Amino acid sequence: MRSQRHWHFLHQLDLRLESMAELEQLTSWHSDWKGLRALVFGLGVSGFSAADTLAELGATTLVVAEKAEADLLDILDVIGVPHITGEAATGLPTAVVDFQPEVIIVSPGIRPQNPLLVWAEQQGIAIWVDIDLAWRLRDKTERLAHWFTVTGTNGKTTTVQLLTAMLNEGAIKAEACGNIGKPILDVIRDPEGFDALVVELSSFQLHYLGEIYPFSSAVLNLADDHLDWHGGFEAYKAAKAKVYENTVAACVYNVMDKSTESMVEDADVVDGARAIGFTLGIPTRSQVGFVEDILCDRAFLDDRANNALEIATLEDLAEIGVLTPHLMANAAAATALARSAGVEPTAIRQAIRTFRLDAHRIELVAEANGVRWIDDSKATNPHAADASLASFESVVWIVGGLLKGVDISDLVRKYRGKLAAAIVIGKDRVPVLEALAVNAGDVPVVEITAESGQRVMDEAVSAAAEFVKSEDVVLLAPAAASMDQFKDYADRGTSFAKAVRALIGGNRG
Repeated sequence: MRSQRHWHFLHQLDLRLESMAELEQLTSWHSDWKGLRALVFGLGVSGFSAADTLAELGATTLVVAEKAEADLLDILDVIGVPHITGEAATGLPTAVVDFQPEVIIVSPGIRPQNPLLVWAEQQGIAIWVDIDLAWRLRDKTERLAHWFTVTGTNGKTTTVQLLTAMLNEGAIKAEACGNIGKPILDVIRDPEGFDALVVELSSFQLHYLGEIYPFSSAVLNLADDHLDWHGGFEAYKAAKAKVYENTVAACVYNVMDKSTESMVEDADVVDGARAIGFTLGIPTRSQVGFVEDILCDRAFLDDRANNALEIATLEDLAEIGVLTPHLMANAAAATALARSAGVEPTAIRQAIRTFRLDAHRIELVAEANGVRWIDDSKATNPHAADASLASFESVVWIVGGLLKGVDISDLVRKYRGKLAAAIVIGKDRVPVLEALAVNAGDVPVVEITAESGQRVMDEAVSAAAEFVKSEDVVLLAPAAASMDQFKDYADRGTSFAKAVRALIGGNRG
């Protein structure tokens, strides 16, 4: 019996090794994907795009998803992709074992501890995200795009959008994708192709990501976030650091965040790749930064030891939205990445002048009687809220939501002198209230007990109005995720704006 089990194990191992060898040959859109057994785990935006792409390639595909929209399942039926959904998709379905997948394309939000993924690891089955598949398929058109990869705890989306605008203004046809915009596999399949893809990467995506070769890459900053998912800060940091691996041209790091510089120092990059810093201070050689009110490049010019190129002014940046330190940092990082691709300063400046922030990012909702009401609902962690709070002098702070395992005590302690009052929302109110009591005991605090939806913000805004005086800012920067009481951060911000306009009659001053 023992010898039989041993033989069976060796036979299975041989099959796995053979399968891995075959998988390594699939490096192009034009490879023979027919016959590959691919399991798509999760059916969100990226999952559906992966299933659709694999079906187009002729791979034998199975979708497993506990939650799935009916219209997406209908399309899978039309294109002939079988699926397991609902309760049948929990745990490790027998159908998955019977399917014997050679590769699993996992939706990045699914934790590595999921029973199906644990089984896959034990079996030696390759686990990819859609980014891995897209990298292998990037040659669908003759227009082979350079990839610019961007991550960080905060500022990713703004930086990605700014960089995309800069590249396009510089006559480099670019598209934002990854954790933003169109699914990357939809972009890869565009029949006209692109010169550049600007890929926003979350820590979840990076955790699973295999080997890619970005043209230039950036980590914007690093702070506690998603610790419950990763299991701790070091694992979170390690995931973020993967963005620099195999970079070809420029590894862009934050001079003001030494952890990002150490990531570059430790990264295994292509010979010739440069370390380029961005800063809010005066740039030294190989940096982009600010000299008084001018954004300057001292990295991508011949005489960078003695000279700098003027890129834009603070007046130009103010056209984007409320001028804050983190907006300046995002602009400097995007500039560094754009300059690595040879975009001229005039094109970058024009892109900045015409760029506008997405909603719910330091957005001025209204101004009345000298009071500004600011929606920064996108501040879903303490690091993002830190950047918001740093931008104003006297704040009535609307704070709280899902904390994701993060302690906000340091944040409260840092800004207690700026707080005119704190209005606490969210289901994780207790640790927020405790942090305020211990670290800012003299700050007035109001707890909002409404459970969900518009009523939460109606009560929060009404409470905030009791404490404001002229030149104060009422700041929605929750330092927490939104899904406890709202659909998402956009819904939270929209509810805030609606409550503000109802209170002050829509007067923007």
